[in-house]
Amino acid sequence: MKKLSFIGSSLDDLKNFPAEARRSAGFELDTVQRGNMPSDFKPLLSVGAGAYEIRIHVQGEWRIVYVAKFDDAVYVLHAFHKTTQKTRREDIELAARRYKQLVNSHD
Repeated sequence: MKKLSFIGSSLDDLKNFPAEARRSAGFELDTVQRGNMPSDFKPLLSVGAGAYEIRIHVQGEWRIVYVAKFDDAVYVLHAFHKTTQKTRREDIELAARRYKQLVNSHD
């Protein structure tokens, strides 16, 4: 089972989810740590190759952007409350910046 590693403020952001959404997020991240895909996800090629978004529909819409393609850990790049139909550009850009930092640290 891979360890979880949180980049930037992603752990604090996840802790701010409502309790039920946090519980769902924990279950989905555990699934990813065990090498499986979460129950509701989509690839985020705009963030980078191997980046995925976990979609949580509990007390609103919540998203967790992660990368699991490295052998050492599952990296959580960003966790946020989605308030519009389309993901905000700022959320994508933040995840993309963290992705680039992560890839550079693995070179």
